[in-house]
Amino acid sequence: MREVVVFTGSAHPALANAICVHLGVRLSPVDIRRFSNDCLQVQLLANCRQRDVYVVQPLVPPTQENLMELLLMIDAAKGASAAQITVVMPHYAYARSDKKDASRISLGGRLVADLIATAGADRVLTMTLHAPQVHGFFSVPVDHLTAIGVLADHFRGTELSNTVVVSPDLGNAKTATQFSRLLGLPVAAGSKQRLGDDRVIIDAIVGDVSGKRAIILDDEIATGGSIIELLERLKDFGCTEAAVACTHGLFRGKAVQRLAGHPMITQVVTTDTVPAPGDWPSLQVRSVAQLFAKAISRIHAGESVSSLFDGVDPTHAPPQGSLFDAAR
Repeated sequence: MREVVVFTGSAHPALANAICVHLGVRLSPVDIRRFSNDCLQVQLLANCRQRDVYVVQPLVPPTQENLMELLLMIDAAKGASAAQITVVMPHYAYARSDKKDASRISLGGRLVADLIATAGADRVLTMTLHAPQVHGFFSVPVDHLTAIGVLADHFRGTELSNTVVVSPDLGNAKTATQFSRLLGLPVAAGSKQRLGDDRVIIDAIVGDVSGKRAIILDDEIATGGSIIELLERLKDFGCTEAAVACTHGLFRGKAVQRLAGHPMITQVVTTDTVPAPGDWPSLQVRSVAQLFAKAISRIHAGESVSSLFDGVDPTHAPPQGSLFDAAR
């Protein structure tokens, strides 16, 4: 098999290092410089010729800076004669720009997907896109992972009697249903209308939450506005308390202040697809590094990635040793 080389930019080096530990390879160095005219330059400091190159870079704030780093790393790998370039993008921020819902509005999700392909990426490995149609924006193959098995593992073995899984909106209800099946719980959903980036209205709850505890499952939490609005409706419908779980915990603006001290919230659980805020010691963070490492080893070996999710629940990677040894 071709040698694997893994690079990362400034977005989330801790996740890239954790992925490399599970793969049994070293993270290769990258030199990123900024010129006096504010332009970025990237130099990959490891041989890429005929190698299987993986570039780990979630699109997190500062999103435009990290996107430009990603494009330059792809271009550098292509110019260095990499055999295959896979973009490992745990969080795709532009996935929220996925539809033409106003006159003369841009479709950032499709545009950025085109930029990544044009830069030279042969494949994209990502997790929990904001909407299924975003998958189709890419002109290169996309392997789309899910974290619901990792999040379900967090709640297994805890007291779940009289508990219901709640989706903030009907669009996420299918994923919430899959999550609820992993835990053997009923499911409910909010009826949400988005008025702006941080303004939502939830006017009804579909399903029975009266007298029950909730596990709120969302794909992404940015400012926390939707969660706070949902908690108010859940309280109105008789819900007693709630745990909050999400894949991408961005927690921007007043999100930490809103969620950390909310009287109904018992815990907040997220994954490490994005860097966790440093001022929230009670935040529960579950790692997806092992899952990404398993997917990378399967891509490298030409094996099925979708089989990781047979029955929805991911098969977790071996706790010790190199995954490439297992692939051989």
